[in-house]
Amino acid sequence: MENQYCKVGSVTPIAANRNMIHILEYQYQNFLDKASDINDARLVEFFEQKANKIKRVLENLV
Repeated sequence: MENQYCKVGSVTPIAANRNMIHILEYQYQNFLDKASDINDARLVEFFEQKANKIKRVLENLV
């Protein structure tokens, strides 16, 4: 019997995707929208930090 390799749980690097800039822009805007809709200061800070990380990645790509 041959070994079989399962891809469950595997992660595809975002750099392998042709539309990575569009995906990152969508995620960036999504995190900013979530941050503006929430009243909890800790969650707002969390979503803003996520958005800033994505912004830095986008700036490095462009």
